[in-house]
Amino acid sequence: MEYLDFELPIKELEEQLDKCQIIGEESEVDVSETCEKLTEKLKSLKKDIYKNLTPWQRVQLSRHPNRPYTLDYIKALAGETFMELHGDRNVKDDKAIIGGLGKIGDQSFMFIGQQKGYNTKTRQYRNFGMANPEGYRKALRLMRMAEKFGIPVLTFVDTPGAYPGLEAEERGQGEAIARNIFEMCVLEVPIITVIIGEGASGGALGIGVGDRVLMMENSWYSVISPENCSTILWRSWDFKVEAASALKLTSKDMASLKLVDGVIREPLGGAHSDREATFETVQKVILKELDVLQGMTAEDRVEKRIHKYEQMGVYKD
Repeated sequence: MEYLDFELPIKELEEQLDKCQIIGEESEVDVSETCEKLTEKLKSLKKDIYKNLTPWQRVQLSRHPNRPYTLDYIKALAGETFMELHGDRNVKDDKAIIGGLGKIGDQSFMFIGQQKGYNTKTRQYRNFGMANPEGYRKALRLMRMAEKFGIPVLTFVDTPGAYPGLEAEERGQGEAIARNIFEMCVLEVPIITVIIGEGASGGALGIGVGDRVLMMENSWYSVISPENCSTILWRSWDFKVEAASALKLTSKDMASLKLVDGVIREPLGGAHSDREATFETVQKVILKELDVLQGMTAEDRVEKRIHKYEQMGVYKD
């Protein structure tokens, strides 16, 4: 188990509790009362820490190495029914974006999401979850296939941004993202988007337009990461904590600004602390939202979707 800097007091107490339990098992000394006190103290400490997280601490939690990624959600929700589909039929198969057909219960979905790696080798293989233009074009191809067969689209957003390399720009990164935003606005099947970790910039928007956009409690959604914002405004990464607060990027902030449609609660300690409970909650929310969306006509869904995005922001003609 890996711990973030603000979780170190929890680590110390858990180590004390483990030692206490080992002593009780290996000797005849009764340490049950001490273990109970440590357990209660640990519960209280966790509540104090996780109920009062700063925006930067939530950003750290969203990047926790043990946090479930897109494939973890797909495997938990769809299991053996998931069949991955590859390629944009133009350049190549972008490994940073996963897509394919699968079922949650008896309901078919087109699953699409950004996938990060679990170690150095897989992070490089997945390009750290940063998609190239062909990744977004693959996603659009799969969305159109879903529309053709009347299958709802379910997207999982978890990216530090679209890949900013020269070759990506040469192949039309901006056009690919803009095309996806446009096409998703008018797609006739229901679209549900869940931001499971990082939701940065156009990289998130490329698969993030939906009838329902939901955020995990410890995810973030913004036009820029706190580090890059700090670099631009203060010319240093040292002000990333201040940038995270100023950007209003947490799920609570985004819901209050009506930029997302709902927040999915996570277990105490984050999604990685109890994966099974997290997957179960996400599945219930997805099916509940889909039930509402399927009660509308395609015309109503598209009209409401467009209207929702037209209402965002403040502007003058």
